[in-house]
Amino acid sequence: MCRWAAYFGEEVFLEDIVTAPCHSLIAQSHCAQEAKSATNGDGFGLAWYGDRPEPGLYRDILPAWSDPNLKSLCRQIRSGLFLAHVRAATGGATSRANCHPFVSGRWSFMHNGQISGFERIRRRLEAAIADELYDQRQGTTDSELFFLLMLEEGLDTDPQGAVARAAGRVVQAAQSAGIEPAFKLTAAFSDGRTLFAVRYATDVHAPTLYTRDGPTGRCIVSEPFDREGGIWQAVPPSSFVVMTREGTSIHPFEPADASAILAAE
Repeated sequence: MCRWAAYFGEEVFLEDIVTAPCHSLIAQSHCAQEAKSATNGDGFGLAWYGDRPEPGLYRDILPAWSDPNLKSLCRQIRSGLFLAHVRAATGGATSRANCHPFVSGRWSFMHNGQISGFERIRRRLEAAIADELYDQRQGTTDSELFFLLMLEEGLDTDPQGAVARAAGRVVQAAQSAGIEPAFKLTAAFSDGRTLFAVRYATDVHAPTLYTRDGPTGRCIVSEPFDREGGIWQAVPPSSFVVMTREGTSIHPFEPADASAILAAE
């Protein structure tokens, strides 16, 4: 499973989250402590917001610990809202197009989890996406496809509802294919104004998620990057997180009933 971190608050250098802490994402790329795999060396990525509505994006296939460009950019770029990800591939080739975050317009998205049996339900899920959205697909991962499903389901106007409807489609597609739904979803995404996250699994083993309020802003991470000097709050499974400059709220989350979605089409 992958590791990621997101920040929202006053502008800080990306290195304050990504590379400098004792258990930073760089450290987690080769010695994660709360992941199924301790090594996350199948690429990395950054998405950050600045003066334009659309985020900047930098992704590469090198392990994060061995890319000097990543460390240099993190030392120079300041942002008040950014997402950072190190990848441990569960499906899809090691390629730049398969590295997170994924971006569409002002939206950015990154994921830690897996749609089990994806190769058997991919076509069903792809068929739910309009041509103009599907044309944006560059890679082959379940994560990117799920992001496009979220956009298809109304992410612009109803973020939590869009994620619930997209998740419902995944569950329904698995059931239609005659396989037991097995879906892990711990993701963060943003439109440049609000930071959202979700923690969910069809079993009891949802990938970990934590939040923390700091002196300059708020963080939401898959694994704490600083074991000392900060109080991390574990987000319960089946939760949807909304983070703004004013505060953080956590709401119950479950996939929508996909049969109702399909009946309305």
